[in-house]
Amino acid sequence: MNDYQTKSGLSVHSLLVDFVEQEALPGLSVSAEQFWSGFAAMVAEHAPTNVRLLARRDALQSQIDDWHRRYGPVANNPQGYEFFLRDIGYLVPEPADFTIETDGLDPEISTLCGPQLVVPVSNARYALNAANARWGSLYDALYGTDVISRDGALAPGKSYNAERGAAVVERAAQFLDANFPLASGSHRDVTGYHVVKQDDVRHLEVDTTAGRTGLRDPAAFVGYGGTEVKGELVLVHHGLHVVLVIDPASVIGGAHKAGLSDVMVEAALTTIQDCEDSVAAVDAADKVGVYRNWLGLMNGTLSDTFEKGGRSVTRKLNADRSYRDVNGAPLVLKGRSLLLVRNVGHLMTTDAVLWNGAPIGEGLMDAAVTVLCAMQDKVNSRTGAIYIVKPKMHGPEEVAFACAIFASVEAFLGLAPNTIKIGIMDEERRTSANLKAAIYEARARVFFINTGFLDRTGDEIHTSMEAGAVLRKDEIKSERWISSYEDRNVLIGLACGLSGRAQIGKGMWARPDDMAAMMSSKSGHPNAGANTAWVPSPTAATLHALHYHEIDVFEAQRRRHNQPLPSLTDLFSMPVQAPFSLSREEITRELENNAQGILGYVVRWVQQGVGCSKVPDINNVGLMEDRATCRISSQAVANWLRHGLVSRDEVTATFERMAAVVDGQNAGDPLYRPMAENFQSIAFNAALDLALHGADQPSGYTEPLLHAARRKVKARDGL
Repeated sequence: MNDYQTKSGLSVHSLLVDFVEQEALPGLSVSAEQFWSGFAAMVAEHAPTNVRLLARRDALQSQIDDWHRRYGPVANNPQGYEFFLRDIGYLVPEPADFTIETDGLDPEISTLCGPQLVVPVSNARYALNAANARWGSLYDALYGTDVISRDGALAPGKSYNAERGAAVVERAAQFLDANFPLASGSHRDVTGYHVVKQDDVRHLEVDTTAGRTGLRDPAAFVGYGGTEVKGELVLVHHGLHVVLVIDPASVIGGAHKAGLSDVMVEAALTTIQDCEDSVAAVDAADKVGVYRNWLGLMNGTLSDTFEKGGRSVTRKLNADRSYRDVNGAPLVLKGRSLLLVRNVGHLMTTDAVLWNGAPIGEGLMDAAVTVLCAMQDKVNSRTGAIYIVKPKMHGPEEVAFACAIFASVEAFLGLAPNTIKIGIMDEERRTSANLKAAIYEARARVFFINTGFLDRTGDEIHTSMEAGAVLRKDEIKSERWISSYEDRNVLIGLACGLSGRAQIGKGMWARPDDMAAMMSSKSGHPNAGANTAWVPSPTAATLHALHYHEIDVFEAQRRRHNQPLPSLTDLFSMPVQAPFSLSREEITRELENNAQGILGYVVRWVQQGVGCSKVPDINNVGLMEDRATCRISSQAVANWLRHGLVSRDEVTATFERMAAVVDGQNAGDPLYRPMAENFQSIAFNAALDLALHGADQPSGYTEPLLHAARRKVKARDGL
């Protein structure tokens, strides 16, 4: 206990005490005594409820398991299943129609639509890159990805390919023609741009090969900076800004008839700085590192120095972008994403703080400390709002509990009620089935709902574990319950008044190297009425931003507002595998794919503390993996094991075989420890345990086993 200090009856790890008192509190009107006494009172008030709610999850799951053992899959008796869920309290009465009451939201949440990044806040470089992804170079995004063909003469090569560059400029001109059309002619024919003053108002005139013209919508030109020879022109469409960079002296601008050297697009309007699924934080030292980076993002001091291209680079938060508007007055555009912080859910505990000698709920600590850090905000919210995304909540009662925690934090830190806004991640089935009631519980502070289809699939498999053998992962994606889930989220959100007030979000594009496919398919998210959707990188954000020019989200929401709501029968309709419908080859292939994904993710999580990785799948396609994707794979294997499609020995042998594959995929990593050489290794056994014991994990979550394994590695290696 020498590492702990007593604070208002709590035993608090000294690393956390030092961080709070020496880094987070200075400059605030909150004293150390006020913080610790308030925190201790909050723990005493809410810890028992936390325990009760987790027990409620287990009790409901036990009853659902019994129902399936008695009646089989839902399809055998869908009406009886729904009646049963109401009888046990899994489904709650729906509230009368209402409109959310949240106020004080930034425009990036309420009135602007665009991409959203999710990034592990534990990695300072990634956190900064994401925060700075408010703006992205369209030229770079097109040149560096497969959106422009890489075949033949357009192959990128080791040096600049002028032919590929010309294709990039042509594609950018198509974007400008579609969203900022000229009164006559095309942007590909522009030979000069001019800011012309007339009656004290500036407007944009454009020289083309056919003569001088202007924008078809003159109001789309809103600002300018620099000089006529080298400057920037600011355009706006659907509330999103685009900056034309004029620099004839640059390599790219010198090859353009008008000196256009780049097109900068407003991209990641919001970024979730993640303390949860993409982070491996298992003890006080890890958590303090997470909190320190969040604090640095809030007060603007975070920086990171690293080697890139043989030279040292220091990254810090971008400044705002300054221009003049059409009247010559200052025009300042925000240089960074609006930052949200994702706390952990209600499940895990942390020994960074002990109450009555036992670890407290980690979510309680996250709420207190991330809000404390956000009170140091000097660069983020312009309304003073604090945005917390809360994951893995099961139903309205748990949403109400999160709101009660936030109210307690506001009270002891002296914040006005509802300063803390809540993002509801609709990723657990009990929340999906009761979404209107869940939003109602948070109606005064909700700023966001989204569909997290990855965790949602993992929870669906676990909830229906006893119903029968689950379909293969690729088959699940096209099932009726998935489309029902996605549609219900948007339609319920619209019915609760989120349009123009709060975000409705969609899930992640998981293939970061496959941008052409993303551009072909992800327009479906704004077209479905989603204000935002997750992307895996700043480059992806730049490209996905084009979809929000292509589609007027608020018009899509108006179109969808009165569409019929898919039924709960649809939502609960996940089918099971027909007996003997798969060949042994198909079963083996699916098992190998799941084992490879689990091993590839878990080995880096456990060995190196990397919470989010690009992991090659069995076909060597790089996929973004975090605990949500790992949850799907582990639950799928556990389900097949439960229903006899595979045996324990077969699962073990497959994991051993795929360990060698994963070792080969990581051969270039000097920090990597091969698993095929030691099947007793902590990492290998953690991965195997997720499959062999997946059915017994709480709600099918991966955290308990991963945390335990990572702590063993840290203890072994003295970390």
